[in-house]
Amino acid sequence: MALQDIFESIPDPGSYSFPDYAIPQGDPVMPVALTDEELHALLDLYETFAAVDPTGIGENPFLANTTEFLQQTFGMPSYRPDEQLNDDIAGMLNDFAEDLGGGELGVVDASPKHHQTLYFFLVSAKGYHMAPHIQFDPDPAAVETLYDLYQRVTEQDYYLKRPSTILE
Repeated sequence: MALQDIFESIPDPGSYSFPDYAIPQGDPVMPVALTDEELHALLDLYETFAAVDPTGIGENPFLANTTEFLQQTFGMPSYRPDEQLNDDIAGMLNDFAEDLGGGELGVVDASPKHHQTLYFFLVSAKGYHMAPHIQFDPDPAAVETLYDLYQRVTEQDYYLKRPSTILE
């Protein structure tokens, strides 16, 4: 499937809302089967995604010098807006890798946080690909794997992983 076809099927951020998982006495999770090949495709996509600098500081010496001047003058830390997303994606992939446990196939307990991270990973990948000033051409098979995993999570019913009872 072509990248344009995958990206056009992603729900529009302006119209998309996450389901309310606020249920008492337990951690809601959505168990999803994941293969080792799918995990490696996601890891490769993440490496490509994390290497992108959407601010353009690396290619723009004027912007780099201005940022350095602001850091020295006002003590502002250098902050890229995508760093938190990269950390969240890395955390999600680590959780998936731990749940997979080195096997060829495993059941991953996707939490509501994982659901949100998958969505923002997809939307950000689309944004990077569509932006004219960012050269981001990921492997279409890896993006399709990400979209398929996102679809599996959204279609899955959730259950309580650690239910607590009134007696506890």
